[in-house]
Amino acid sequence: MNQKGTCKGRFLRAFILFSCLALLLPTGAGAQTGMSVQTTWPTIMGTDKGLYGVDRLGMVRPLWSGGAVRKILNTAGYWAILGDQGILVSTDLLRWEPRNRGLPVKTIKNYSRGIKTFTYQVQEIKDLRALPENPDIMVCATKDTVFLSRDAGRNWESLGSPPYRTNGIKAVAIATLPTASVPALTVFLSHSTYGVHYLLPDSRNNQWVELNQGIERLETTANPDEVSDIAVATVGGTQKIYASQTFRRRIYQLDWGQKRFTPVWSDAADFGTVDSLDITGAGIRFVREGAIVELNYPLASPAATLPAAGRTRQDLRAFIRSIPAAWGIKPSCFISWGSDAFTDTEPVTLSELWLLDAVNAPEDPIRVPENTLISSPPRNTARGRQGLYLPVNHSMESRSLAPYLKVIEESGLNMVVIDMKDDYGRLRFSPNNPAIPEKGRVFRPVDIDALLKNMKNRGIYTVARIVVFKDPELARKEGGKYAVWDSRRGKPWVGYYDSRQAKGTGVDKDSAYEAEILSADDPAYEIKRTYYDERWVDPYSEEVWEYTAAISAELHQRGFDEIQFDYIRFPTDGANLADAQYRWRESGMDMESAILSFMRHIHSRVDAPISIDIYGANGWYRTGARTGQEVELLAPYVDVICPMYYPSHFEQDFLAQAPAELRPYRIYFQGTQRTERIGRGQIIVRPYVQAFFLNVSYDRQYYNTDYVRRQVEGVRDAGSNGLTYWNNSGRYDDIPLTADP
Repeated sequence: MNQKGTCKGRFLRAFILFSCLALLLPTGAGAQTGMSVQTTWPTIMGTDKGLYGVDRLGMVRPLWSGGAVRKILNTAGYWAILGDQGILVSTDLLRWEPRNRGLPVKTIKNYSRGIKTFTYQVQEIKDLRALPENPDIMVCATKDTVFLSRDAGRNWESLGSPPYRTNGIKAVAIATLPTASVPALTVFLSHSTYGVHYLLPDSRNNQWVELNQGIERLETTANPDEVSDIAVATVGGTQKIYASQTFRRRIYQLDWGQKRFTPVWSDAADFGTVDSLDITGAGIRFVREGAIVELNYPLASPAATLPAAGRTRQDLRAFIRSIPAAWGIKPSCFISWGSDAFTDTEPVTLSELWLLDAVNAPEDPIRVPENTLISSPPRNTARGRQGLYLPVNHSMESRSLAPYLKVIEESGLNMVVIDMKDDYGRLRFSPNNPAIPEKGRVFRPVDIDALLKNMKNRGIYTVARIVVFKDPELARKEGGKYAVWDSRRGKPWVGYYDSRQAKGTGVDKDSAYEAEILSADDPAYEIKRTYYDERWVDPYSEEVWEYTAAISAELHQRGFDEIQFDYIRFPTDGANLADAQYRWRESGMDMESAILSFMRHIHSRVDAPISIDIYGANGWYRTGARTGQEVELLAPYVDVICPMYYPSHFEQDFLAQAPAELRPYRIYFQGTQRTERIGRGQIIVRPYVQAFFLNVSYDRQYYNTDYVRRQVEGVRDAGSNGLTYWNNSGRYDDIPLTADP
C-alpha cells in the first residue's frame, strides 16, 4: 500500500472509532455544555453532504446531514446554516430547527413507472444575513424577493423587490443607519443586472431605492456589473457598508451620506471575482480565485490610488485543502478559531470556497480544477472536447462525410455533435425501442451503428443533440395532447407577429413561415400575420420528459458518448405569448420548477454525460427569466453547459468599444468565465462558437476568419478547453486550421 493509501486507512479507522465513541456520549456532550464550541470543534464546515465539526486532531464528526450547506452564521444567540433545505437554526449544533415559515416553496414533479409524485422544497435562498447588534433580525432573498424576520427566522415577511424585468438577486445585507439623523433599519440587495438597491422597511410608504453611484459598470451598458456580496462592519462605533463584485476584482465602501460607493481595493485585473466578505476588527477578509486575501484598516480614502496589495493567506488556503476530499467532505464554507496550521485572534468565517479551485486561479492558471478528483467519471470524459456541429444530412454517405472528417483532422478537433431529434421533432435514427416512434416520426434516418463505429475508430467523441420542447411532430399528436395550448383559439399555440402593409401586397410565397392576411382599420391597408416556424410541447408534461429520456437512454446504449439537450426552455416569441396555456402544469409549479423537474428526471434515467444548450444571456447574467434556464439551479444535474454567446445575437454595440474588432474575444472571454462563476465551478463550460455570418451591422463590418479565431482565443484564455463550432449549413471554411493554442 502506498503512503497515500496508508494515511487514508489511518484516517478512516480513526474516524470510525471517534464516531463510535461520540455515540456513547450523553446528549449534548461536546457541544455547548461545559466547554466552548471553539474548544470542542475549532472548525465547523459546510459541505454538499451536510455540516461537520473538526477537532484539533483533525477528527471529523457530522453535526447535520440533511442536505447541502453553503453558508454558516454564528451569532451571539444561535447558529444558522443556509443550504438546499432553506434555513436551519441551532443553539447547540446538535438539534436543528427549520426556520422557513413564510418563504416560498417550490413544487417538484417526480415521475417513475407511470406514477406521479411531488416533492416540496424551499425555493433556493441566495443569501442570509443577521443584524450585527440584534441577530434576531435577519434578512434573506430568493431570486426575486427579499424577506425579513424579526424573530430569528421563525417567521418571514416579504419586502418584495424593485420592479425588475428579470430575476437575479445575488446578495442581501441589513444594518442600522442614520436617516434624517435617526437610526433606521436598512435592507440592501444586489441584482445581477440592476445593481444595488436599499429599503427602509419601518418607514411609511417604503420603496426600494437605487444605489449604484460609483459601482463599476459593465462596459457599453448602463448597468452596474454584478455585486457579489454586501457586508456590514462596525468600525469605531460606526457601521460601514462594504460591497464586492462578482466579475471584476473590486471592493467598495458606501458613503451613506452621499449615497455613493467609493472603490477601496482592486488588483486591476481585467476579470476576476471577489466574494464572501468577512469583517474582522482589523480589516476585511475575502475569497478570490485561488486565494484568501486580507486587507487591513484603514482602507483607501476616496482620493487615494487603489491598493493592489493585500495579505494572501496561504496558510488558510492550505488548511482548507488539507481537509480530505476522499470522504466527500470538501468544504463549501467554514468557521474556524484556528488550528496548528494557522492562528487568528478572531474566528475566520468564509463561504464560496469553490473559488479556490477556479480555473483561472492566479497561482496555477488555466488548469483542471482540483474538484475534478471527486467528480463523476462521466464528467471527466466530457472534458477537453473541441468539435463541430455535423448536419445529419451530411453524414449519410462516406462521400458527404469525408470533408468533415478532414476538417476535424486538420483542425485538431476530437468531437462531433449530430442531431438525433432535430428542430422539427423528427427522429434521425431508427429506434429499437418501439415506444419511441409512437410519439415521434422517423425521417431519413442515419445508420448510427455504422456512423458511431467510424467515429470511434478515429477517436472522435460523439454527442447526440436532442431538441426537446420545440417539437412540431409531438405537438400535433393525439389532437394536440402534448402541445402548448392557445387559450383564446382552443388549439395548439403558435407564436406570431403582425406587420402593417399596403393592401394588395399579399403574402410572400417564398417565405418559410406561414402567414395570413387580416383586415386593418384603414381600408387602404391590411395586416400580415406571420407565424413563427416553431411548434412547442408543454414543458410541464411528464410524458414529454419520459419520451425524451427513452430517446436519450437508447442513444447512449447504442454508443453515443454524450447526450445534449437543446430548447429546454419555454417559448419566448410571439405577440400572443400571453395566450399560451400549459395544461400539464401542477399547482405550485412555475417555469423554473418545470425545467428543474425535467432535468432531475433525465439525470435519474441517463447514465451518460449530459450537456445543455442555453442562451448566451442566461450564461452572462444570473437569471432564467423568460426561458426557465437558471444556471445555478441546473448545474447539479448536468455535466456541461453550452452557452451560445454568438456576437451577432447580442445588441450590436454590446462590448463593441475600441478596438471594436476585439468584440468577439471580449464576449467569449468574459462570458465563459461568467457562466463558470454563476455555476459555482460545478460544470464544464463548453461554448458554441459562431462560425457563420448573420446579416447584422457588426457582422457586415467585421465577420471573417479572425472573428471566429478571436472567439476561440477568448474561450481558451478564460480557462476552458472545450468548444463547439456551429454552422447550421455545415460550412466550416472560417475556423482556425489548428486547435493548438
